Amino acid sequence: MSTKNIVLFGQSGAGKSSIVNLMAGEEVAETSPGTERCTMHWDDHLITFGGYHYKVFDTIGLEEPGLNPPQYLDAIVNAYNLIKKLNSEGGIDLLLFCVKAGRVTATFQSNYRLFYEWLCEEKVPVVLVLTHLEREQNSMEDWWTRNKHIFAKYEIRVAGHTCITAANNLDGRFKQLYEESCCLVRDLVKTHTQGEEGPWGGGEGLFMRFLRKLKELLQGQLKRKDVVGVLTKRCHMPPKAAKQLAENIGLI
Repeated sequence: MSTKNIVLFGQSGAGKSSIVNLMAGEEVAETSPGTERCTMHWDDHLITFGGYHYKVFDTIGLEEPGLNPPQYLDAIVNAYNLIKKLNSEGGIDLLLFCVKAGRVTATFQSNYRLFYEWLCEEKVPVVLVLTHLEREQNSMEDWWTRNKHIFAKYEIRVAGHTCITAANNLDGRFKQLYEESCCLVRDLVKTHTQGEEGPWGGGEGLFMRFLRKLKELLQGQLKRKDVVGVLTKRCHMPPKAAKQLAENIGLI
């Protein structure tokens, strides 16, 4: 049985690592916040449930505005490196977009566009997991009913969604909600990874397409040394080749 590759993304504090633990049914991911911002490094976790194997890549997403262009470039290139890694390991089956309810900002649109539109070229299904909903008066799903128009406003299109709590240290009713949330997330993942289309792997030309998108994203905001530095350090290109490539594409 093949292992499904899932990329989990979203802002820090949204509960990504807690979702990994929720799916696993045990604590396999560190949930304390890290000290670095916007590095876009990742941790991967092998999880099994319902007779299927999943490898979940827990990423660090773009943060609130205020980062300078080189920091964004560094984050985006690291995200690309994850996509490239998965391309060599069978492709990507699902994007799991984690958003903290009540914290819907323009930054979550940036994360969505980075992974779904720019890196995966709208070829990988993306589903939405809304967290921190244990305080909803009736059903956790009520939050989506009240707020789904916000996602339409930011042009966030998803194949499915679920409303959950990933807090496992609460008692009483909240404990029941946590167990319910485990089933909801697992069902969402299973539903959207068992199709006939198979994983997306990017194919030939992924790197060049990625660089052209960088030009659209950061045109006019970067200095020559920033672009060449990232291409050499993060993409492991010789300095002369990095400079020539950036000039040819128009990044500098």
